Amino acid sequence: MQRNRPHDGASNDQDSAGAKSRRPAPGGRRPPPVPRGLPPRRVAAFVLRDVTEERLTLDEALERQLAEGEGLSLDERDRGLVRAIVTAALRRLGTIHAALDERMPKGIPAKSGLLAEILIVGAAQILLLDVPDRAAVDLAVHHARADRRAFPYAKLVNAVLRRIADAREDILASDAVDVPHWLFDRWQQTYGALGARAILEAHQREPGIDISVKSDAPGWAERLNGVLLPTGTVRLLERARVPTLPGYDDGAWWVQDAAACLPALLVGARAGERVLDLCAAPGGKTAQLAAAGATVTAVDRSPERLARLNENLKRLSLSAEVVASDARDFSGGPYDAVLLDAPCSATGTIRRHPDVAWTRGPQEIASLASLQAALLDRAAGLVAPGGRLVYSTCSLEPEEGEAQIAAFLARHPDFARSPVTADEIGGLNDAVTPLGELRTLPQHLPHDNPRLAGLDGFFAARLVRRNT
Repeated sequence: MQRNRPHDGASNDQDSAGAKSRRPAPGGRRPPPVPRGLPPRRVAAFVLRDVTEERLTLDEALERQLAEGEGLSLDERDRGLVRAIVTAALRRLGTIHAALDERMPKGIPAKSGLLAEILIVGAAQILLLDVPDRAAVDLAVHHARADRRAFPYAKLVNAVLRRIADAREDILASDAVDVPHWLFDRWQQTYGALGARAILEAHQREPGIDISVKSDAPGWAERLNGVLLPTGTVRLLERARVPTLPGYDDGAWWVQDAAACLPALLVGARAGERVLDLCAAPGGKTAQLAAAGATVTAVDRSPERLARLNENLKRLSLSAEVVASDARDFSGGPYDAVLLDAPCSATGTIRRHPDVAWTRGPQEIASLASLQAALLDRAAGLVAPGGRLVYSTCSLEPEEGEAQIAAFLARHPDFARSPVTADEIGGLNDAVTPLGELRTLPQHLPHDNPRLAGLDGFFAARLVRRNT
């Protein structure tokens, strides 16, 4: 969406204090009563601004805005509404921008406060959420009137959002690109025009909840009202509050995307083997390796994330040696197998985390690729002769996947690929590359029920160290 002003970190009188600053109405009049339903929309606008302009992750922005002022006073239902509005807006932000640009050819007026965010929040409700059009429009108008700089444009908000409501079907059927164009261009170069479009379409669908179980996956699929995917993951048919589900308190399972469980499967951990999990937190892959009976060492540089890993292992009644260390500095082993799920741009997770598309830039891919190479070199030295090294990223970018492994093998002639087979990953033939590497895409695992379709985008390669 076109803005007629640069962001300077203080675009309106509420910016510096977040959602807790409330200015008097223009002209010194007493502010009108706050309509029911407006506070979560106001907080959603600030969260959206924090993501798109300050490039905070959605979780970081929510933590900031729900910890103070108006956000602090929201109940659980309204907090859920804030997340739902912002997630929907980010998932279809390109579509929303295009719809607003068509109806506002001059762009967002300069010095108009939160006007852009107010319009996006209103449009997201009209186009994507089960909110009556009238309520979404009226609350957006009230929101504009409560913002000193957006106040002069309240009638514009009313007109634009009503026009969007009238054109809902056409807007949603448009071919707008719901990620930044630099990212879509990359995908077209890598996966072709049709492949890139398929990725976009997969991102438009809200994903279901995936569960990894310690045992009896068919039984847990029935108990949790889910289906058993060919990869062995249980995918729930409906949204649910995870801690209230059967088996959670008993540690029978954990939440993990179906694609995210595949790299640990490729390790092929066996009882008694020494397995190293580098960059391990929050611990889903550590749990898989421990559940297979391996003696696991889990390494991560973040004490906070390791605390969550320890909590998860405790709930699951699984054990691992947990070490706080930068993986580049870790020494030990040698290990029978090493799993390196490396830090990456996470562009493969946009279907679950749509904020990723708007908080990353092309320069980060290059810097992350350099980090990944250093991590791979360190991991190689920790693998015993004859041992296995599995490298994975949740990225769609070849620099963080295929190109990374090609460069690694050129540097390390003592390693060779151990090709992945479709049988190992539930028969997903489309996810195995000609070189025997794993490449899942969001459009993989199609299903007539959108909630049961799709995977996160992952790359993984399994390498074996020669015995010489």
